[in-house]
Amino acid sequence: MTKVIFLHGWTMRGALFDFVSAEFDAIAPDLPGHGANIAKSGTLENCTEQLRDLLWSNGPSLVVGWSMGAAIAWNYIARHGTRQISGLVTLDMSPKPVATPDWPHGLIGQTPVRQAATTLEIHHNWPQAAEKIATTMFATKSGAPGFTRDQALAQILSNDPAVMAAYWDEMMALDLRDTIAKIDVPYLVGFGAKSRVYSAQTAQWLAQTAPNAKTHTFPHSGHSPHLEEPQAFVDTLKDFAADL
Repeated sequence: MTKVIFLHGWTMRGALFDFVSAEFDAIAPDLPGHGANIAKSGTLENCTEQLRDLLWSNGPSLVVGWSMGAAIAWNYIARHGTRQISGLVTLDMSPKPVATPDWPHGLIGQTPVRQAATTLEIHHNWPQAAEKIATTMFATKSGAPGFTRDQALAQILSNDPAVMAAYWDEMMALDLRDTIAKIDVPYLVGFGAKSRVYSAQTAQWLAQTAPNAKTHTFPHSGHSPHLEEPQAFVDTLKDFAADL
């Protein structure tokens, strides 16, 4: 059975991948500062170290990174190459979340003015920011079949706002574009056709830049394809793992 390490997104938790545990030899940890893992400081570097420890102790594994989880996988590759990674799947993420004149593949609609306003809100009005995060996670306002918008909001609000704000600042400073061309393992770039976070062109750039990559569209999903189309996600992941 394929070993798979699932890396959840910002403000979320590993339990959101529980539904695939019967299909794979799966590990879905809470990342530092999230869920039950509050002993370690919530930083991208600590997340990368957690992934390193899991890979080096469990052997070759398929890594699946959703949103911030994808950034952690890329950050690991920037430091260690693809050591112990048998394949990679990322879901709806950009290696550089901030759009600039030479980079149109950042967060949708986040002009410098809007980004500054969003950052201010995340730092000083977490409940209001959480409402917006919960809404933009999905293609529809109701949420996903097994994870409603209200459940998402409760999960977001359960986090330490200061830790989440620090993560946000780190992600807004990311630029891992040079790492993508170094991904020499089979790579599936998944995205939701109805995402309100990143455009389809972001996924296409990733697939065109990594040497062994292809895209997969989840037509009814937004930012969270594994939650919005769970069976399609499982089937897609099983097919991809079978070819490794």
